[in-house]
Amino acid sequence: MAEAADLARPETRIGVFLLDDHEVVRRGLRDLLDAEPDLCVVGEAANAREAIARAPAVRPRVAVLDVRLGSSAEGGDHEGIEVCRELRARLPDLACLMLTSFDDDEALFDAIMAGAAGYVLKQINGSDLVSAVRTVAGGRSMLDPGATARVMARLRGPQPSGPVELERLSPREREILELIGEGLTNRQIAERLFLAEKTVKNRISTILSKLGVGRRIQAAVIAERIRDRRAAE
Repeated sequence: MAEAADLARPETRIGVFLLDDHEVVRRGLRDLLDAEPDLCVVGEAANAREAIARAPAVRPRVAVLDVRLGSSAEGGDHEGIEVCRELRARLPDLACLMLTSFDDDEALFDAIMAGAAGYVLKQINGSDLVSAVRTVAGGRSMLDPGATARVMARLRGPQPSGPVELERLSPREREILELIGEGLTNRQIAERLFLAEKTVKNRISTILSKLGVGRRIQAAVIAERIRDRRAAE
């Protein structure tokens, strides 16, 4: 009886933060998780900006993040993954569980590179989702080994399509590219280089254009290959 009472106390339960742009989804997740004796929803957000502002204040152990925030005014197909990257930069012990309606290898690739602990489809049943939250809270991965292997094969595979015009990058742009490859967020790059965050964002757009790629993750892959070549020389 004493153990059951301890589990019911909020301070002993696993704190979970929710990000989804649909209120009905957040309400359903809250009801599902709060019904468990060892879980407790400590906060929620409808968009990326709210999540980044609110989650660090409540210090959850797990964040359940919608991959696609389609109705967000700021847009972005995989904006939830950028939230994962940013929150993990601020809360290194946070386990992020990505929730999506789409079985998308591109999003899975981005999620792994952002440090997500798990990636599950919204079609998952309630008991399996609860189990997934407990799994990542315990420091274990919920990433499917087969899918992860495909992603890592892509990372080691051919160069992304498009010309890789490294010689067109300025010294400062090459420096930013290296930091992208280290997995730093725009805010961290800005702090490292003493630049405004907006300046970093604009520089990254220019870097992607010069490299002939359309996604930040492709630039990160290029940066990793450059490091590998330097290490081999």
